[in-house]
Amino acid sequence: MRVINYKKFDHSFITNYCRRFKPTTIIGYEAVIFKTSLMQLQSWSIQMQWLFTLAIPVACISWTVTHEELFKEPREFCVRCSKQADSWLKRKFFYLFTCEYCFSHYITVGMLLLTGFKLLVDDWRGYIISGFAMVWVANMYMALFSLVRFGIKKQKMEANVKEQQVKREKIKTVSLRQAHN
Repeated sequence: MRVINYKKFDHSFITNYCRRFKPTTIIGYEAVIFKTSLMQLQSWSIQMQWLFTLAIPVACISWTVTHEELFKEPREFCVRCSKQADSWLKRKFFYLFTCEYCFSHYITVGMLLLTGFKLLVDDWRGYIISGFAMVWVANMYMALFSLVRFGIKKQKMEANVKEQQVKREKIKTVSLRQAHN
C-alpha cells in the first residue's frame, strides 16, 4: 500500500496516481481510495451544496404543477381522472399530477438525468442515494413553503376579520350618534 500526502499534489495528480496504483491511502482524507473518481475526491460539503441546490427547482416545479393556479385546469382534470378512471393504472397515473410528493420523484429523476449528480458513490448506487435524498430535501422545502404560505394566509384572514370588526364598530358608532341627535 502506497501512502501519499495530498497537500503536495493537486487533484489531477491524485486521480492519475490512484488509477495506476490501487489501493491508495491519502493522508489527510483519512480514507482508503479503491476506485478514485471525482466524486470520491469531492468533499462532503460540496455534495451537500449540490444536493440542496438541485432540490430547489425540484420543489419549485413540483409545487407549481400540483398547487398553483397556473395549472388549475389540468390538475382538476387529473383529479377527476384519478377518481373516475376505469383501470387502477390510469387512476395512479393521473394521481401522480395531483400529489407533490409523488410528482417530486419524477422531477428528481429528470433532474438527475439532466445533471448526472451522484451522492456518495460514483456508480448506479450514487443515483439511487441522490434521488431519494433529493426527494426528501425537496419535500422539506415544500413543507416549509406550505407553512410560510399558511402563516401568510392566516395573517391576511385575521387582518380581514379585524377590518370587518372596525367597520361594524364605526357603523354602530355612527348609528348611535344619529340616534342621539
